[in-house]
Amino acid sequence: MLLTSRCFWGILVVAIGLGAHAAQAQTRLAAPLPSAPSDEQSYKKEFVYGVNFNTQAGLIGGVAVRSARMLDERLLRFWSIEGVMLKNKKEEQRQTGLGVYTPFKANYAFSLRPSFGFQRILFRKAADAGVQVNGLLSAGPSIGLLMPYYITYDYTLAQNGGSVVYNTDDIANEAYDPAIHTEQNAILDRAPLFSGIGGTQVVPGFHLRGGLSFEYGRYRDAVTGVEVGFLMEAYSKRMVIFKTTDVTDDEQLNRKFFPSVYLTLYFGQRS
Repeated sequence: MLLTSRCFWGILVVAIGLGAHAAQAQTRLAAPLPSAPSDEQSYKKEFVYGVNFNTQAGLIGGVAVRSARMLDERLLRFWSIEGVMLKNKKEEQRQTGLGVYTPFKANYAFSLRPSFGFQRILFRKAADAGVQVNGLLSAGPSIGLLMPYYITYDYTLAQNGGSVVYNTDDIANEAYDPAIHTEQNAILDRAPLFSGIGGTQVVPGFHLRGGLSFEYGRYRDAVTGVEVGFLMEAYSKRMVIFKTTDVTDDEQLNRKFFPSVYLTLYFGQRS
C-alpha cells in the first residue's frame, strides 16, 4: 500500500512537471517571433553634394548641393542649388608670349540654379549592398551672371604695330573689346579671373531638369552615386559670351537657350 502511494505521488509529480513544461512550450510558441530586418527606408532626411559635368561647359561644369526629405517610403521632396560655368563652343585659346587669351570673348558666363523637385525611388537596393535607382524631376529660376573678360593689353606695343618695344610702361588690364584691342600681338595675357567682377550683369532665366541617379554604398547612412540627365535652360535675353565687330555675328554666336546633357558625381549622408 505504501509503495502504491509513493508511485501515485511520483506519477503526479512527473505529470505536473510535464504539464508545466508543456505550458511553457505553448507560451513560447504563442509569443510573437522577432521581426526580420526591413529593407524599407529608415531615414527622414538626405543631404548630398557633388561635382557637375555637362555639355555646355569645360572639363568641370560646376558644383551642386541638394537637401531632401522623405514624404513616404518611396517619395522624397528636395531643394537644390547648382553653380556652373557656361562656355561657347567657338571658344579657342590663343597662345601669346606671356600667356593665353580667348579671341572675341566678351564675358565669363555663370549660372546659379536654385530648384525645387521630387525624387522617386524606382528600384531599392538591399540594406548593405546593391544599386538603388531613383528618378528625379525639378525646376526653378536660373540666375545668369555675365562677368566681363579682362585682358592685359600693351598700348605702346599696339602703337608700334606689334613691334617689340623695350622699357614699355603703357600696359593695362581692361575689358576685352575687339573694336578697341585691334592689335592681337599687343594682347599679352588674360587678366585674373575676377578682374571684371564689378561690371557683372544679371540675366534672369528658367530651367527644367529630369534625370536618373544610381546610388551605391554599403551603409544606410552614407550616400554615393552618379546622376545623369537632361536640362533645358532659357534666359530673358542673349547671354553675350562672344563679341565681334559685327552685330549680326554677335547674334549668331550668342544664345538664349542652353539645352545640355549632364552627369553629377555626388556624395552625402542621411539621418
